[in-house]
Amino acid sequence: MIKILFVCHGNICRSTMCESYFTHFVNQKGLSGLFTIASAATSREEIGNPPHHGTVRKLREEGIPLVPHRAVQMTAADYGKYDYLIGMDSANIRNMQRIAGGDPQGKIRKLLSFAGADRDVADPWYTGDFEATYRDTVAGCTAFLEYLEEQGQI
Repeated sequence: MIKILFVCHGNICRSTMCESYFTHFVNQKGLSGLFTIASAATSREEIGNPPHHGTVRKLREEGIPLVPHRAVQMTAADYGKYDYLIGMDSANIRNMQRIAGGDPQGKIRKLLSFAGADRDVADPWYTGDFEATYRDTVAGCTAFLEYLEEQGQI
């Protein structure tokens, strides 16, 4: 099993979009049995809240089932539990490293780094642009799966 934790600031927009999209993506490819997929926040601001209505709406538009979810915060124990902890922006990466107490195994990565980009996935909480976030989700998740294939992990 490849264990993946998608992480953003509040765990109601970007990371939940990635969790639902990647779950759907690997299901379509018949690979769901190879993965454990979850999402979390670096902050406590949204703990217990459902996904943002903009995320829910965009996933519905694309025909992607929403994974039932309530926001949770990443913990230090998650570093040992997951193989990949994938953040959405540079601030998430810093906070994830702080929570984990570092990244000695190189498990913490930024989503778009798999697509060869150093830029952040913009937070639609601030931008209101769930379409742009969805495009980045698709690009990052697709490239991540290709990375896993290239690494011989699937």
